Amino acid sequence: MTADQGRPRSARTRPRGTQRTRLNLQVTLPAGDGAVRLARRVTRDVLARWRLAHVEETAILLVSELVTNAVRHARNTYAIGLDLEIGETWLRIEVQDADPRWPQPRTPGRFDESGFGLVLVDALAGKWGVRETATGKAVWAELDTRHRDEPATWAGRAAGMMCL
Repeated sequence: MTADQGRPRSARTRPRGTQRTRLNLQVTLPAGDGAVRLARRVTRDVLARWRLAHVEETAILLVSELVTNAVRHARNTYAIGLDLEIGETWLRIEVQDADPRWPQPRTPGRFDESGFGLVLVDALAGKWGVRETATGKAVWAELDTRHRDEPATWAGRAAGMMCL
């Protein structure tokens, strides 16, 4: 987990002719029983529109875990924000709530029935973290959106990284 070492929220400049559109969807969900179901439906719909079906299952699982954590653990939260954003090779999922307390990752015991959410987030996301907001916190996770057969960037290959 990182303390907001994610991508900056400002626009990036690129050489002429290489500009790609960044897409973003922001949804406010009620902090209640239907929040997770609605978040999954919205995520599924927007990923289909953005032609990211190849990351749909993982993204929906991450959205489910992050929204569930906000519903179950965030105090004084009446609404939850879900922000989906795509860049050139990544999808960022962010869930905001009004509780300033950061999540406390733990290793669940062998027979525990809960406590696996952040373990899953850590295992599935390329990176994830938490940042403070004016009204509480935001927990975010990023996925690599390249298809398995797409080459990694030159910098990634030079660093010995493999494309997922």
